Amino acid sequence: MRRIAGVLLALVLAFGPSVGFAVNPDEMLKDPALEARAKAISLGLRCLVCQNQSIEDSDADLAHDLRVLVRERIKAGDTDDQVRQFIVGRYGEFVLLQPVFAPHTLVLWLAAPVLILVGGGALVWLGRRRRLADEPRELSAEEAEMLESLAAPKVEIADE
Repeated sequence: MRRIAGVLLALVLAFGPSVGFAVNPDEMLKDPALEARAKAISLGLRCLVCQNQSIEDSDADLAHDLRVLVRERIKAGDTDDQVRQFIVGRYGEFVLLQPVFAPHTLVLWLAAPVLILVGGGALVWLGRRRRLADEPRELSAEEAEMLESLAAPKVEIADE
């Protein structure tokens, strides 16, 4: 039993979540208010190498350079929007983790809700159609006659 516990502990330590911080202490600003602003901005910017991480969480060299650039712009007196616009101007809107709501991004914002509504409508339509198909209905005279002829036993007389 102790052996199993030891193996489980080793697995948890080896594969469990590790706490790591991508921001190096030498990158941090001395003013806590400015550092908080820099962190908030960096959490909204995509690492162009990792693509699904913010530059604040990424260990990539480009993310490091972007973190330093954000902090330099803040030290220079730029507002948060000016810093974001500077980065977007250099790297494009793809660098934003949350895209802007603008006419050219409407498809991006509206595609998921529209697909959910269309899918839900299709499910409702198919459910009603199936329910209608399951309801018994009266046979027409022609259908009843055909059914009788199919169900009647066939007697064959053999000629001897």
